[in-house]
Amino acid sequence: MILLMTTAPPENGAWYLGKRLPPIGLMYVAAALEKAGFEVQMLDNYLMKKSTEEIKQLIHKTQPQIVGITCGSATYPRCIETAKAIKQVKPDCKIVVGGWHASYMPDSLLDNPEIDYVIMSEGERAVTELVNAVTSGNEKKAALIAGVACSRNGTNIKNQPAFIENMDEIPYPARHLLPLELYDRTIEYLDVSPADVMSISRGCVFNCGFCETRKLWGNMCRGFSPARVIGEIKDLQSKYGTKGIYFINDNFTLRKKETTELCNLMLENKLNLEWVCDTRVDLVNDELLALMSKAGCKTIWFGVESASEQVLQRIGRNTKPAQVENAFKLCKKNHIKTACSFMLGLPGETLADMEASLKFAKKIDPDWCQFNTFIAYPDSRLYNELLESGNYVKLDEFLLSVKSDEYTYEDLQAIQRRFFKEFHMAPRQILKRIRREGALNFAKRRLLGGTRKTSGMA
Repeated sequence: MILLMTTAPPENGAWYLGKRLPPIGLMYVAAALEKAGFEVQMLDNYLMKKSTEEIKQLIHKTQPQIVGITCGSATYPRCIETAKAIKQVKPDCKIVVGGWHASYMPDSLLDNPEIDYVIMSEGERAVTELVNAVTSGNEKKAALIAGVACSRNGTNIKNQPAFIENMDEIPYPARHLLPLELYDRTIEYLDVSPADVMSISRGCVFNCGFCETRKLWGNMCRGFSPARVIGEIKDLQSKYGTKGIYFINDNFTLRKKETTELCNLMLENKLNLEWVCDTRVDLVNDELLALMSKAGCKTIWFGVESASEQVLQRIGRNTKPAQVENAFKLCKKNHIKTACSFMLGLPGETLADMEASLKFAKKIDPDWCQFNTFIAYPDSRLYNELLESGNYVKLDEFLLSVKSDEYTYEDLQAIQRRFFKEFHMAPRQILKRIRREGALNFAKRRLLGGTRKTSGMA
């Protein structure tokens, strides 16, 4: 039996918290293993928050031959703690770690003797090949698999990942292995429920300095075929009653031909589906937005990041405020709501730049707006530049923020709270929320509950 799990969230880390969604990446890996004939169980411990002792009891009860753990930089300490606990109960259990942190900093994991293997980049094919090798006792073959890292004779072996070209070979995520009833199956940007998330593409052709997606998924955009996407939507609707979808990939409209085909198939199949997507302001036009709206798109999330063209160039975003304004106008013209995010405390950003971003946010008038404190992720370009320059503050073992003469990280958090309150308590935004939520719900959730705080994610 193979146990796949996430790690419990770290304590006292405000930026780690957010809406809890099923771990879709791990569900894809589980599905690939099931397709290969293996028995798989899953534990989303980020959701369940089981203690180390409870993990030990689970291992004693289930006796897995292999445990796969998802690790992010924020959850690294908990990952190592979990691996040690597993080995205490079952020393012969092979522990495989994958995820964001594993892809960028595999050596930090292999330095711990409890970790037997690390999966770098996407996991479906690599994990399946690794499990086949391990269960057949072929340790030599296991050390040669593309995308696998391991330690042999005091040396860390790291095999170059090989991306899956035909993504349609990946089965639908193994949602049946998780207690979906424990998740909040609502999407803030949709009026329908239940709603779920889908991931339909991988890779990025852009070079944003704060992002490390290219190393995880590659510098080309690969995706499921539109027909495959329709099939998964129908599967969600028939098995789980899904009425809304959030396509969580960064650049939904990058492949315009496939996006157009997908929208047309949604209309032809009369799916009666509402959906949300994320994309860039320079990847939309009037014609495409009109089709997306007709096909059920209700909201688009844009990463605006800053109102300063200089800052946008500095971080490699390479978009302009004029493009932001145009995209938001076109969305409103086509009856698509807008959501966006800004980063605070980017390298080279001044307090005046941040105030300009708040002013710009009010000007473009999104339906939802989030202000995030910038946190540098391991192995991103800006992360490496901060390390080289020394102009950083360590937030934990791996995550960094910018060191500035104008502000501290605590100042940024205070600015973040002020911006959130000032933007969302403006009369125009209050009226929007009353229309969306209803006067009674608004009074309960916002006025009586206080102002919700937002934070960056790691």
